[in-house]
Amino acid sequence: MTLPDIPDPQRLTGLEERLTYQQHLIDQLNEVVLSQGRQLEQLRREVERYTTAVQRMSQNSQGEDLPHEKPPHY
Repeated sequence: MTLPDIPDPQRLTGLEERLTYQQHLIDQLNEVVLSQGRQLEQLRREVERYTTAVQRMSQNSQGEDLPHEKPPHY
């Protein structure tokens, strides 16, 4: 994007305003990325816990059907 022919002090002020706006936007985006990273880590731990629980349940069943696997009409 080119700036129109305006005096140098005004041009410099315009550039400083844009830089300030862009820095603010970068900071906001960084917060979003950090928040999503925390959420992703929390979900990863939750999936890991569920996977471990399912593995334990399947090991404890020793080949028997789990109660919730039979349809209710049996």
